Amino acid sequence: MTPDLHAVASLIRQWAGELGFQSVGITGFDLDADIEHLQQWLADGRHGSMTYMARHAGLRADPGTLQPGALRSISVRMNYMGESPAQMQACLDDPDRAYISRYALGRDYHKLIRKRLKTLSQRIEGTVPGTRSRPFVDSGPVLEKALGRDARLGWIGKHTLLLHREAGSWFFLGEILTDLPLPVDETPAVKDLCGSCAACITVCPTQAITGPRQLDARRCISYLTIEHRGSIPEALRPAMGNRIFGCDDCQLVCPWNRYAQTAAEPDFVARHGLESASLIDLFEWDEPSFLTRTEGMPLRRTGYVGWLRNLAVALGNAPTSEAVVDALQRRRDHPSELVREHVNWALARHGAS
Repeated sequence: MTPDLHAVASLIRQWAGELGFQSVGITGFDLDADIEHLQQWLADGRHGSMTYMARHAGLRADPGTLQPGALRSISVRMNYMGESPAQMQACLDDPDRAYISRYALGRDYHKLIRKRLKTLSQRIEGTVPGTRSRPFVDSGPVLEKALGRDARLGWIGKHTLLLHREAGSWFFLGEILTDLPLPVDETPAVKDLCGSCAACITVCPTQAITGPRQLDARRCISYLTIEHRGSIPEALRPAMGNRIFGCDDCQLVCPWNRYAQTAAEPDFVARHGLESASLIDLFEWDEPSFLTRTEGMPLRRTGYVGWLRNLAVALGNAPTSEAVVDALQRRRDHPSELVREHVNWALARHGAS
């Protein structure tokens, strides 16, 4: 018997809500313009050392190669904001404290959301036997923002993040690629409401947003502190301030984030006081402490050497004090040349090289 696909779509929305997702939409794959944008971005070298972006460009262009027979994307979003913008800004404005992008303060969202999408996939396959589906959460070559936009979850803002007029941008995205020909959302596409606002472009500390929806990863603090494994260009270090893992400036300044909703998921609550930890305290962590305290968190991605590199830059930008200089001096002979280089740069900033 042919299933009632409209009824199945309604069930999917219900199940998604039960699993903690704030919104869900269904779309097909009309990504030609987005692929063209991606290819130009790659051709311009704006992906920096993220070679996997170029290596998997073909997979992003054709979701059917990721999930054979895929016809639809079931796109979802889940809020993660855990504190007020004023609290975030207060940490960012304190040069002795470490600012960590707020998505990374709690449990690794990849694992949490993927597990729930897998549960949703199993419910779909149990309702329509023979259906095949595959969940993705930011870790596969999927154009998640484009699919989220087409699924009516928002519009792509000038900072390249997905925005929703009633939820801002403090949310994670995920999707299930399925061969089930579900009815797509036929409501009008979400209107781009950025208008003439350029606050995100203006506020970017390193001018990584070179124009509306144009991001040069090579200048982006998130790329430099997380994806980039080598030396951080000296010209960009002062602008990084106290940002040691990622950067939220473009979200903090976005007018639409006044409507952002606090996360309902307890696993996204900040761990180990990292929402306001001091730079010196974090710089004192040895590698076992780093591995223990970042277990199951996105912070692990930078690695211990990257962690020290980033903190050394932030300490170089901190106000000069005996405590800051002493902390840096204790790392001058670190086994990693990368760490030593950044420590020596920081000490020179304090006149202690």
